[in-house]
Amino acid sequence: MGEIELERYVLTRENIAAYEQNLRQEEKAAGTIEKYLREARAFACWLGERPVSRETVAAWKAHRKSEGAAPATINGGLAALNGLFRFLGWEGCRAKFVKVQRRVFQDPSRELTKTEYARLTAAAQEQGRERLALLLETICATGIRVSEVAYITVEALQMGKAEVALKGKIRTILWPAKLGRKLLKYARKQKIASGAIFRTRSGKALSRGQIWGMLKRLSKVAGVDPSKVFPHNLRHLFATTFYQASKDIVKLADVLGHTHIETTRIYLMTSGREHQRQLEALGLVN
Repeated sequence: MGEIELERYVLTRENIAAYEQNLRQEEKAAGTIEKYLREARAFACWLGERPVSRETVAAWKAHRKSEGAAPATINGGLAALNGLFRFLGWEGCRAKFVKVQRRVFQDPSRELTKTEYARLTAAAQEQGRERLALLLETICATGIRVSEVAYITVEALQMGKAEVALKGKIRTILWPAKLGRKLLKYARKQKIASGAIFRTRSGKALSRGQIWGMLKRLSKVAGVDPSKVFPHNLRHLFATTFYQASKDIVKLADVLGHTHIETTRIYLMTSGREHQRQLEALGLVN
């Protein structure tokens, strides 16, 4: 009986391939699928020939801690593995998340400011990289995920909105009229009659990896810390700017495509410096 159970819990490439298929059927975001598969493969590589058990998963968790991985990073990996084990029916292998004290303030070293964003767009324009400048503006002015950039098409721009189908739901993405005009002008200039606006020379939509690489290279030219420059931080900048203007977290959650308000709250964390300014502005000390 023990040998049968041991064999049952051997993680194979076929297991991970089946998990990938399941994630796609569940219409998980492309970025989520990529992350979950990366975590599953890294775990399988670390595991080697050993069978999966609650003990080996706990050992992996300890291994990641010893490498200096942040609790949030470890928990991201556990979310992927627990999903894999649930799919395979290996419920006994699922592990508890690392306890994390809720953060009150955003780390200022990771916070992309409006000034830094302006430097990035200016640098792209000065280099004559119109596509990159427009890409920055599109992500930051709409709050879309990097996986949703491909939905910004000529057809969508002509309709005045893009519709993203994800997890059985359809989310409508809108943009400032000025941005829409700039994107259509760019499309005409590049002779893009239909399909994705942001594409490679061969006509394929830019991939997540290509967008990341472009932003990292631009950060060095613009003199902005590369650790701050990635698509999700542009989405964060949109979220904080939108909330400062509207003070409506429910509306913001809808715009960002969040199911839970708690997720949106994370986007709205400010730095300790910002909180200090707010305290000073209260004028409660004579």
